[in-house]
Amino acid sequence: MKILVTGGAGYIGSTVCSALEDAGHEPIVIDSLVTGNRDYVRDRAFYHSDIADEQTLKTVMDDHPDIQAVIHCAALIIVPESGQRPYEYYRENVSKSIELFHFLSENGLNRIVFSSTAALYKGGDGSMVTESSTLEPNSPYARTKLSVEMALQDYCNAYNLRAISLRYFNPIGADPKMRSGPHGGNPTHILGKLISVSNGEEPIFQVTGTRWPTRDGTGIRDYIHVWDLAEAHVRAVEKFEAVTSNERPYLAINLGTGKGVTVLEFIRAFEEVLGDDIPQIDSNPRAGDSAGAYASGELANELLGWVPRMSLEQGLADAIKWSQKLP
Repeated sequence: MKILVTGGAGYIGSTVCSALEDAGHEPIVIDSLVTGNRDYVRDRAFYHSDIADEQTLKTVMDDHPDIQAVIHCAALIIVPESGQRPYEYYRENVSKSIELFHFLSENGLNRIVFSSTAALYKGGDGSMVTESSTLEPNSPYARTKLSVEMALQDYCNAYNLRAISLRYFNPIGADPKMRSGPHGGNPTHILGKLISVSNGEEPIFQVTGTRWPTRDGTGIRDYIHVWDLAEAHVRAVEKFEAVTSNERPYLAINLGTGKGVTVLEFIRAFEEVLGDDIPQIDSNPRAGDSAGAYASGELANELLGWVPRMSLEQGLADAIKWSQKLP
C-alpha cells in the first residue's frame, strides 16, 4: 500500500515511514524541511514542499495515483515556543492542515491518520485518561492540535472523508535499527535535557515543578517508545476500513503505555541505564505544564489490535545510543 506521509523527514514521521516499509508498505514523503532532516528520508520518494502547496500536491497525485491513505505528521511541536510564536503555530498547524484536508477531499483521497497529542486533555492529578476525558488544552501548541481535530471531524461529517486521530502521549527513544531519532539542538523535553547534561552540554538538569499532586510531587507522564508509536500508525492504516464507517467517519485513539512515570522516577531510570548520576536542581514549572496523566490503551487494543511492546528502559537505551551517533 502506498501511503503519503506529511512531515516524513521528522523524528516521528521518519520512524513511521520505516515502520511502514518494514510492514511491506511504500511511504511517499512530503516535508518542508523547516524542522525535518533530509537524511531521514533516505531513498524514499520525496517532495520538498509545504503541505499546503496545491501544485506539489497535484504532482504527488499525478506521480502516485495509487496512494491509498495519508498520515499527517507535519507540525510545529515545541510547547514553550508556541506561547511565544502563536501566529506561526496556528498558521502552520491549523491553516495549512485545513488546506491539505480540502485538497484531499476534492481529489478523492479520503483516508487520513492524524498525529494529535495527549496535551489536549485537562491537566489533572496524574491519573489515567480515556478518549472521553475532559479536553482542556493549556498551550497554543495543544490548542492548534484540538483545532485540527475539530476541523477534521467537521470535514468528515460534511464531506467524503474518514479520519483517525492518534493522540500521542510522550514519545521517547529512536528507531531500534538506528535509521532515525531525535534531532536538532536545544532540546526542550526531559530526555533531551538529560542527554545534554550527561554529555556535558548542560551543567545541571532542572526538575520543573515539585509540588504537583502526585506520589513524589513531580509531574507524571506516559512515555512511549517511538517505535511502538510508529507501529500503531501502521495498524491504523491497515485497520482503517474495519474501524471507520459512514456511521463513524471520525474517531480519536490514545497511544500510550498505560503506565504513569514521574519525573524523578524517569531520572532514576535514566541514571540506571546510563550507569552514572545526573546533577539536578528543583525549579518552577514551565508555562503550560501540568501534573500530567497517563493513557488508557483499551481502545487502541480493541480497535487496532495494538499494544506497546517496548519498555521505558529500552527507549532510554535507544535514545542514548542514537545521541552517540550524532555529530
